Amino acid sequence: MIQTRQPVQRISDSVAHTIEQRILEGALKPGDRLPAERELSEELGVSRPSLREAIQKLASRGLLHSRQGGGNFVADTLGATMATPWSQMLNEHPDLQIDLLEMHSVIETQAAEWAATRATPADVQRLQNAIAASKAAGETTDAQAAADAELAFHQALSDAAHNVFLSHLTGVFLGLLKKEILFNLGELMSVPVATRMLLDQRTAIVKAISDQSPDAARIAALTHAGFFRETLNQAQRAQARRETAERRLASS
Repeated sequence: MIQTRQPVQRISDSVAHTIEQRILEGALKPGDRLPAERELSEELGVSRPSLREAIQKLASRGLLHSRQGGGNFVADTLGATMATPWSQMLNEHPDLQIDLLEMHSVIETQAAEWAATRATPADVQRLQNAIAASKAAGETTDAQAAADAELAFHQALSDAAHNVFLSHLTGVFLGLLKKEILFNLGELMSVPVATRMLLDQRTAIVKAISDQSPDAARIAALTHAGFFRETLNQAQRAQARRETAERRLASS
């Protein structure tokens, strides 16, 4: 019986696969700068020429891009092609926001349910870190820091589900919701009881995940998503009332 010889994988292909895996897992996120060439080659145990060849291959596929004198960066290839047209349509058709929030709620509750059976201690720690950052932002009434912590929490929750497609899809949704999250949290910071409720809801999600209770995790995530939708709706109505009152004042 004649045995066919398996092709030997080039070192650069193996390195490219390793870097690509880190991008898929979210260990390397869009905009992240790759470690310096010497540092990364030592970490991966390969020569610098092999590393350069791997980087060139990933760049040719649009996963990495170089900046003159600034190193190599992870491109937003996986999310930008979807997010850009939707972002434009959301600006032109605000009613789409309702559908966006509804779909995000579906994704988030599923992520919480999966995370309750798949999350590792490191995943739980990321979630707890995001809650701590959110609490600190609330104490200083820093809306931007609160929004950043909120985004970090939701991405960590999705990553804890350990589904690559879900993680990257969540990144797209959070990018589309970034403006609404910042606006909503800015409004809620003037209502201490609301910020406490947000923290309690996130804590409940993490507890359910730590307890490995999928049903409790799903219910807690659904409650949190519903609270965000309702408070955002209320904040937008309040803003509309303020704008109407200011126009009336200006014309009086």
